[in-house]
Amino acid sequence: MARVCWPYFDPEYENFSNKINPPRVSVDNDSCRDCTLIKVDSVNKPGILLELVQILTDLDFIITKAYISSDGGWFMDVFHVTDQQGKKITDSKTIDFIEKVLGPKSKSTTEGVKNWPGERVGVHSVGDHTAIELIGRDRPGLLSEISAVIANLNFNVLAAEVWTHNSRIACVLYVNDVTAQSMCDPNRLSLMEEQLNNILRGCDEDGESVSRTSLSMGFTHMDRRLHQMLSADRDYESSGAISGVDVTPSFRPKISIVGCEEKGYSVVSVRCKDRAKLMFDIVCTLTDMQYAVFHATILSEGPYASQEYFIRHMDGCTLDTEGEKERVIKCIEAAIRRRVSEGVSLELCAKDRVGLLSDVTRILRENGLTVCRAGISTRGEQALNVFYVRDASGKPVDMKTMEVLRKEIGKTMMVDVKRVPSNDKVPEETREWAKTSFFFGKLLERFLT
Repeated sequence: MARVCWPYFDPEYENFSNKINPPRVSVDNDSCRDCTLIKVDSVNKPGILLELVQILTDLDFIITKAYISSDGGWFMDVFHVTDQQGKKITDSKTIDFIEKVLGPKSKSTTEGVKNWPGERVGVHSVGDHTAIELIGRDRPGLLSEISAVIANLNFNVLAAEVWTHNSRIACVLYVNDVTAQSMCDPNRLSLMEEQLNNILRGCDEDGESVSRTSLSMGFTHMDRRLHQMLSADRDYESSGAISGVDVTPSFRPKISIVGCEEKGYSVVSVRCKDRAKLMFDIVCTLTDMQYAVFHATILSEGPYASQEYFIRHMDGCTLDTEGEKERVIKCIEAAIRRRVSEGVSLELCAKDRVGLLSDVTRILRENGLTVCRAGISTRGEQALNVFYVRDASGKPVDMKTMEVLRKEIGKTMMVDVKRVPSNDKVPEETREWAKTSFFFGKLLERFLT
C-alpha cells in the first residue's frame, strides 16, 4: 500500500491573522453632533456582521446609519448609533464594555462575539433551567393555555419572547423549578412536553400544519431563534396580514434585487418604515439563508429606512433566477413584518412569582383580547413584561376595556397601557423599565458595577 503523506496543519493558523492584526474598535463622540460612531475593523469571518449587529442591538442601541465593507479578508464597519432616547452613548463604562467585547481584549473578534451571550443571559437563575421552543398555529387564548400548563407543573417563566405572524405562533421560553425537584427529571419534562404538544395539536384544524415542542438545557439568542423557527415553518409563503391585521399597500416594504455584473454581486434594496432592530432582522435573515454581505449602506430618513446590501451566496454565486430572487424578497419581507404590531401595548412590572404569566394572559383572554407579540423577562425579583394585544374578533381595541383591565391587573402590579402608533406615525419612545430586550442586561450590570 502506498504511503500517504499529509501536510502539517497548525491548529493555531486560523487565529494567526487575528494575533498579528488584532481587531480595532473606535467609539467616536466628536465627529457627529447627534450620534456616536462605532468603528470596527478586523479580519473578516463568516457571520461576523450579524454578530456585531446583534451586540449593538442587544445593547438597545438604535442604528441610524451604517457603512459596511468586507471585501477580501478584512472588514471595516461604521455604525452611527444612539440610545433609546436618541442621545449619544457617553457613559464611559458602557464605552469600555463595547471596546472589551468587540476589541482586542477578547482573544479574537470571532471568539469575542461568539462568547457574547446577548439576550441569552435573560435567564437570571444560578440553578438549572430549561429552554422551551414552541411553533404552531395561532388562535385566541393560546398563550394563556401554554402558560397555565407551565404554572400547573410548578415551573416559573424567567424570560420569553412570543411572536405571531401569518396565523402562526413561535415561542422561546426559559423556565426553572421553584420546588426542590430537579429540572432534569425526565418524567416531569416529558409530561410538560406532552401537555404542550396536545395544546398545539388542537390548533391544527387542517391537519397539515406542523406543531411541535422541544426542550433543551442550553441557551439561544431568542430573536434569531424565532426568525429561524418561523422561516423553517415557511411563514413567508403567506402574505397580506400581520397577526390578523390587514396590511395597507403604503406599509408593505419595497424590496428589489438587481445584479451588479461588474463586481459579481446581487444588490438587495429595502425601503420600509423604520423601527428598532430592523437591520438585525434583515442581516439575520440573509445570514441564515447562507448569503454573505460584502458591502452595505443603512440610512434612516425620518420615519423611513433605506438599506442596500451587496451579497453573494456562500458558494460564491449570485441570485440569477427569478425564483431565487422571489424567495429572498419573501423571506426579508416576513422578517420585517414579524415584529410589527398594531393595537395596544400593555406594559407590566410586578414581583416575580410562579403563575404570574398565566394569571395575566388569562385576564387578557377573559376580556376578549389576544396576544400578538410579547416579551417576558426578570430583573432580580421583578418581572418586566410587555404584551401587544388586539381584539380577538378583529375589531379595534376598545380603550374602555383596557381601562377595566388596568384596574383589575393594577391591584398587584404597575400597569401602563398605550396605543401602538399606526403605520404612518413614528414609533413612540419606549419607557426605560418596559423595554423588551433588557433581559440581556444582567451581564452589563455586573460589568458596570
